[in-house]
Amino acid sequence: MVPAQELTVRPARRSRRRAGRVSAGWITTFCLPAFALYGLFLVVPLVTAFYYGLFHWDGTRQGEFIGIGNYQEIFTRYPLRDEIPAALGHNVLFFVGTMAIQNTIGLGLAVLLHRSPRGKRLFQTLFSLPYLISPLIVGYIWSLLLSPTFGPINFALRAVGLDAWARPWLGEPDLALPVLILVNAWQWIGGPMLIFGAALGGIPQELEEAAAMDGASATRAFWSIRFPLLIPAVGVITVLTFIGCFNIFDLVYALGGSDGGPGGAMDVLGLLYYRTAFQGGSNAIGESSALAMLIFVLIFGVSLALERALRRREVH
Repeated sequence: MVPAQELTVRPARRSRRRAGRVSAGWITTFCLPAFALYGLFLVVPLVTAFYYGLFHWDGTRQGEFIGIGNYQEIFTRYPLRDEIPAALGHNVLFFVGTMAIQNTIGLGLAVLLHRSPRGKRLFQTLFSLPYLISPLIVGYIWSLLLSPTFGPINFALRAVGLDAWARPWLGEPDLALPVLILVNAWQWIGGPMLIFGAALGGIPQELEEAAAMDGASATRAFWSIRFPLLIPAVGVITVLTFIGCFNIFDLVYALGGSDGGPGGAMDVLGLLYYRTAFQGGSNAIGESSALAMLIFVLIFGVSLALERALRRREVH
């Protein structure tokens, strides 16, 4: 005779296995649309760009297979050979400026809201509202605000007697890139603020209380206790900022056009890809696809290196 205990254990095990199979089936069902969209909008364009980059092609009829010829062409043919280093340099400066301004201010706002939680939700909402606006629309709005003839910013400066401060903000090569950094920070500053705010909320209160009991000042406690625990958030924000800064196109296009403003002061890799694809001549698609693959490899490789470097500095 089978013991009663065994009779009760076996059905329980079967029910758990059945529940596991049902759960796995539902998870697969719900993930399939996401995987399908991922493949359609990311994997397929990536594979297509790699394929097109191996051919001489103008977009209407496919030419001969030339292998790495397009990659050699974009580094040797004028003006691409000169425009690529310049655009890459602007992307690097844009990334450094964004890290220094947008993310630093975002951290400061997160700390202030963490210390004074009154009205926290309201301010988080206000600083996140620009997220809802297309970067293209943001660029056109700020180009109107910064207009040297009828822009309200120059009008306000002249109204208070600061005529010397009224400038063609987007018309001077030395000012164009800093203005781009500030406009971009205005739109996206809510991102680092929210991420840092969530990370600050996860720090145990006991650590801060212990630092206060030891007589540590607020500044000392922040840099010695809070900031080391924020390294994971810094890593996430750094990688996201790098990807955004090297993918940027629409905001620059709205502020400076396809040539990147005065003297190409705001020219970036995204604009260079656009010009190569739509103004590149008989091999526009081939060269632009090769350039797109190089941009992808750059972004992917550096992002991976940043993520690993910052992970090693995490406090466990």
